[in-house]
Amino acid sequence: MKRKLLGRYIVADPNICHGKPTFRGTRIMVWQVLDQLTNGMSWDTIVEEWRGSITKEAIAEAVRLSGKAFLEHADEYTLAV
Repeated sequence: MKRKLLGRYIVADPNICHGKPTFRGTRIMVWQVLDQLTNGMSWDTIVEEWRGSITKEAIAEAVRLSGKAFLEHADEYTLAV
């Protein structure tokens, strides 16, 4: 696996966090920030907590990409009824 740019702010690099998507130039995994959002943390607080290592623009990209991924793979999450 080679390093892949997933967006302007997000990268998947096999040499960083086992290839999990991270914010460029950091070891902050995208899932960690998305988890903070789902727990109700404000964007400003997230930026502060990560000491400015990520920006609101980077968070917005993570949200946008996760929404796109969900739409593309929603059928994988449907329950058989």
